[in-house]
Amino acid sequence: MTLFQEFGITQELAVILAIDLSIAVVLLTLTRYLQGWSIRVNSSEELAVRDNFAFGISTAGAVAALGIVLTGAITGAAAHSYLQEAIGMSAYGLFGLVLIKLGRFLHDKIALNNIDKNALVLKGNVSVAIVDASAAIATAIIIRAVLLWAEDLTLDTFIAILSAFAISQLMLVLLTRLRENRYAARNQDSSMQQALAQGNTALAIRHAGAMIAMALSFNAASHFIVFSPEAYVTNALGWLVFSFIMLVVLSLLLPLVKLLVLAKIDLADEVEKQHNIGLAAVEMAISIAVALILTALMA
Repeated sequence: MTLFQEFGITQELAVILAIDLSIAVVLLTLTRYLQGWSIRVNSSEELAVRDNFAFGISTAGAVAALGIVLTGAITGAAAHSYLQEAIGMSAYGLFGLVLIKLGRFLHDKIALNNIDKNALVLKGNVSVAIVDASAAIATAIIIRAVLLWAEDLTLDTFIAILSAFAISQLMLVLLTRLRENRYAARNQDSSMQQALAQGNTALAIRHAGAMIAMALSFNAASHFIVFSPEAYVTNALGWLVFSFIMLVVLSLLLPLVKLLVLAKIDLADEVEKQHNIGLAAVEMAISIAVALILTALMA
């Protein structure tokens, strides 16, 4: 008896695992180089010669995002043949990679419409890079949730994923605008985007936590919405309504939880004026913890 057989791993399963892992490594490698190609720079030079920390953070976000999406494809049941497994894994991976790149483009042009993200990242702006990476990860979390929710490798599945993707981008924009308005109200109509461009890393960390928390809360939708392959409108409306409800819930719940956990601390002053990165990290942890708890309760 081999070690594989002892743990219940057949030769067929081992081959499928090898196929999935090989395709995942190729796609992750492609992601790293696409980061440079998309903005016409040499990724190796940015990472290892110029030691551009911001570019590294942005690249890390892209790689992590693709890894998250791939777990949605790998977690499913094995296909009936090696070729079908390779095609399915490649299709989901490439589609996820395209959506992540498209999501970053939309986030740059709509959510962060007042700043030039790529130029700032190349200049080494860590704050903008953190927001960029977090937006990619948030998008990936939602795509993964839909991959696990939908069934089979069909056109209907890709339409469902695309619909959820579009809704996720809408929610990210709404979240950004909501937080921008709150920031302006506390800072004499100052721009949150300009604060990020000026290097407020604490503010970036706080916003990153809010985006990832919002994405995590969407996972609960798969427990309430039944996937109907050809019910395109019903599927999309279900995700839209549920995601909007969760956005409202988080927007009301997070400030209350932070007020209790971080009592007697002026968060606005510490994060927005004093750039307190440590406190912003605690805020980020609270946001993600609350989202995880909500998701677990709804599951």
